[in-house]
Parts: sequence; structure tokens; C-alpha cells
Amino acid sequence: MRRYETIYILRPTMSEDEVNATIETTNTILNNDGGQILSLDKWGIRTLAYLIQNETQGYYVFCDYATEPGNVTEMERKFRIDESVMKYMTIKTSDSIDAEGITAARGEYEAAVAAVAEAEAKAEAEAEAAKQDTKQSDSKPEITKDAETPKAEVATEVATEASEATETKSD
Repeated sequence: MRRYETIYILRPTMSEDEVNATIETTNTILNNDGGQILSLDKWGIRTLAYLIQNETQGYYVFCDYATEPGNVTEMERKFRIDESVMKYMTIKTSDSIDAEGITAARGEYEAAVAAVAEAEAKAEAEAEAAKQDTKQSDSKPEITKDAETPKAEVATEVATEASEATETKSD
């Protein structure tokens, strides 16, 4: 078996069920003769760099898999026939891959997914903490110089009166 990556762009007007059906058909072809899907990412609808079949957007799907070359040929033949597939590109990433390589590739993919999820959770927690800090700083009363001045004058007057009272008692 060989390892491949394929990116294909589907029409943006397709429903979610139609997209899933196209992906399922593709996966069925790739899984023939012991082939295995290592990772499948639906990138969703994105703006195209240039018009493809009079469309400005497309639904992107990325697939990393290990299969026989004949299955790739069959998949690409189906893509040429299927009008819902606007464009596709397949590259061979490895001449041969065994069961251990497949397991390692799946482990790498799952680790990458976990790392992304952890980074998103951390970023969300930091954003929440920043939001809480902002709320706390907004709720604290703001002390201005004008507000401090009367308190300082009152404190000075009280201290002066206390010292005068002490002097009067000692006389």
C-alpha cells in the first residue's frame, strides 16, 4: 500500500446530506483492498482564489489515507464523472506504508487533534479570565483627585483640632 493525501472541493450549494454521501462514496472506494482512512477533515465552505465552474466558494474536504494505486485511480475517475466535485488534487506522500506506519499516523493525527482542542480550551479560559478582570476593574469605584482633596482637608483639620486641644489642656 501507498500513502496519499487528497483535497477535493465540492459545490457549496450541496446540502449536508449530499456532502456526506459524496464523502462516504469516496471512503468506500479508498477502503477497498485493505485501504484505510488515516484522517478526514471537513474544512467547510471557503472562498476560492479564482472562479471554478462559475463558483466563488467551495466545500473543502481533506483526506489522508493508505490504499492501493488502483483505488486512487478509481476515486479520481468518479470525481471526473461526479458534477458535485469541482476540483481535486491527490499527492503521494509515501511509496509504502505498513500496519505500524498506519497506527503511528493515526496516533499523530489524534495527538494533533488533542493539542488543538487543548489550545482552544486554554485560549477560551484566558479570554474568560480577561473578561472577569475587566468586569472587576469596572466595578471598583474610581478615586479622583477631587474626591481625595476633601478627605485630606478633613483629616488635616481633625489633626489640627486635636493638637490644639492637647495644647490647651497642657496650659
